[in-house]
Amino acid sequence: MNERTSLVTGGAGFIGSHMVDLLLARGFRVRVADSLAGGRESNLAQHKNEARLSFERRDVRSLKPEDRIFAGADYVFHFAGIGDIVPSIEQPAEYMSANIQGTVAVLEGARAAGAKKFVYSASSSCYGLAGTPTREDHRIAPEHPYGLSKYMGEMAVFHWRRVYRLPVNSIRIFNAYGPRVRTTGAYGAVFGVFFKQKLAGKPFTVIGDGTQTRDFLYVTDVADAFLRAAETKSTGEVWNVGAGNPQSVNRLVELIGGPVVYIPKRPGEPDCTWADIGKITRDLGWKPVVPFDQGVKRMMQDIELWRDAPLWDPQSISKATRTWFQYLGREA
Repeated sequence: MNERTSLVTGGAGFIGSHMVDLLLARGFRVRVADSLAGGRESNLAQHKNEARLSFERRDVRSLKPEDRIFAGADYVFHFAGIGDIVPSIEQPAEYMSANIQGTVAVLEGARAAGAKKFVYSASSSCYGLAGTPTREDHRIAPEHPYGLSKYMGEMAVFHWRRVYRLPVNSIRIFNAYGPRVRTTGAYGAVFGVFFKQKLAGKPFTVIGDGTQTRDFLYVTDVADAFLRAAETKSTGEVWNVGAGNPQSVNRLVELIGGPVVYIPKRPGEPDCTWADIGKITRDLGWKPVVPFDQGVKRMMQDIELWRDAPLWDPQSISKATRTWFQYLGREA
């Protein structure tokens, strides 16, 4: 039996590295392309002696269709790109370049390789301030350049299917969390912020009153959904991926344990994110398996990994999110 080959762009990042774990466990030969701008090669350290894994430090925008990294790839999983809301407001052109042109470069490589499936890592931020639970046919209304860039990348993916007959599927990820979630750079992921604050003995900076809810989904469940999206015969599909069971920020604080300080609610942020996962459950038989309390407990066992993460307080958060309020805090 021929060994299957997969390319994972952004494979040293948070979700991408878990995708690599799953593929290797399933017997794939795996190639990784990652610029390490948002990922860390150490995320792949457990596989350092794995002959079936190869790594290239590359910005996907530099990839060419004839590059060997694409040759013979059965599946292409595209996670590479740049995230975070505030930097996208400050550097919109860079986000459009990385998340759209980068996607096009990988699409062209997948097309040249004759890939059996291209699976795109889309974002639920395309829905904006959505009604809940949110289905895949909800109106598209991104609130910030990051959300727009990810949706435009998704549009390119389906354009390549229509024009070039490339077999593609797209997964709109809600609130992924778990080991290796990014801890450096711009103010962002709540887990990294809270874990560092707990280690430092500082209060958790809770936005608003903490009753806002997020559809947190453990990262290994995300990776499972992507593999199913590759292995299915279906193409041209969009699926939401979330737990379908929103949890409040106050509940997260309760699970971690510690004092709280409240900071102003931010414009353009939904009170609730809640994925309707009926479609992916029906189509692929996928469902989340890691309950929220167990997922947080697993992360807490490795809380020391956040020792070197940035320490945020109300003053530094206010400074870091100034442009958020400036541009999103007014009527169009």
